[in-house]
Amino acid sequence: MPRANEVDRDDLARRAAAAVDDRELVRLLQQMVRIRSYSAGGEEDEIARFVQRHVTELGLDADLHEVQPGRFNVLSRWRGTGGGRSLMFNGHLDTNPAGNGWSRDPLAGDVDDRYIYGIGVSNMKAADAAYIAAVRAVRDAGIRLRGDVILAHVIGELQGGVGTLNLLERGVRADRFVVGEPTDLSLLLLHAGSVELEVVTFGATRHLSKMEEGVDAIEKMLAVMARLRRMPFSGPNRPDYEGLRRLAIGTIRGGIGPEYHDWRPSLLADRCSIKVAVRYGPGQTPDSVLADVRREIATLEQADPTLRAEARLNPARAGISMGPFEVASDADIVQVVRRAHRDVVGQEPQIGAVPPYKFYGTDAAHLARAGMVGLVYGPGGKFNTMPDERVELTELFHAARVYASAIVQTCA
Repeated sequence: MPRANEVDRDDLARRAAAAVDDRELVRLLQQMVRIRSYSAGGEEDEIARFVQRHVTELGLDADLHEVQPGRFNVLSRWRGTGGGRSLMFNGHLDTNPAGNGWSRDPLAGDVDDRYIYGIGVSNMKAADAAYIAAVRAVRDAGIRLRGDVILAHVIGELQGGVGTLNLLERGVRADRFVVGEPTDLSLLLLHAGSVELEVVTFGATRHLSKMEEGVDAIEKMLAVMARLRRMPFSGPNRPDYEGLRRLAIGTIRGGIGPEYHDWRPSLLADRCSIKVAVRYGPGQTPDSVLADVRREIATLEQADPTLRAEARLNPARAGISMGPFEVASDADIVQVVRRAHRDVVGQEPQIGAVPPYKFYGTDAAHLARAGMVGLVYGPGGKFNTMPDERVELTELFHAARVYASAIVQTCA
């Protein structure tokens, strides 16, 4: 039989979930979508200040932390009475850019009877707004908390998590966390780490009239690419870990010299480079992935004395590594969110290393490495990073209710 205080807490959690104001949540999310906050341009200042103003009106203590010039994290805290566990909701404010193919204004925050649309609405402003709605619901339900609730709206997750790393450098911690990256309300307990590599092949240029005397760097790169696409990686042979490993060749450049001159195609390219994105699992590191790639290149060079290639970590992204993430399925926060999902949605969620979300990189890896326990669980995902990016309204509402329930179960 459950103890009386556990029954009371369940009742309070349901009361908090029922207090979520769907209309206010949609209005808030529309406002957030309408504030452009592209990542690489460092455009998060306006939305950070908007979030700070909004949560301050709810009675939270909210501070701006400058991470880079003009780029601010928003750290908000609803202080409990003491003696309870603290819970952090972590979400990034930066978004991908809107590309071609949109049928709607990506910054309008359009809503129909099923979806809310906009750039970054899935990744991940829907969760950012749902966190706030959950706190509002617990407050409106008149529930007192013992532990603190922390909302960490950060910048630069798409650049490797620079905002969350800054937060951790400042000593910010919580007992438990939820990262609301878009998993279509799956409980993601295991995801890959992410690393980018650069591979360069070197040739010897000649005019095509005597190409037999030259070495075509592009042709050599084709051999390297074919090898990398089928290469094995070292690391633990657990099936779920092996299932995280994949490689994609994202860019290729070829031409003459370090500048890759391409205006004279009658000359064989003497330089070709590719950028490679790799996903890897626990037991692997960026250095071990690089070593695996170099091993494959060395094998090719032994078989072909005219092939010469180098591999290194992508210099543009080498400073920050977003590693793999893993949490045990029996962790208390996992079970809290699982029960809340079942109560709110009416069925069991998907749980574990759920594809395709297990190939994400998220700030959960940074939080876990700092000693915190949590999981990844958020609305959106099916229509992420595509034209007419959108989130189902029912998922948005469910997420806010699950978050509200988790606050009570963890902090009350």
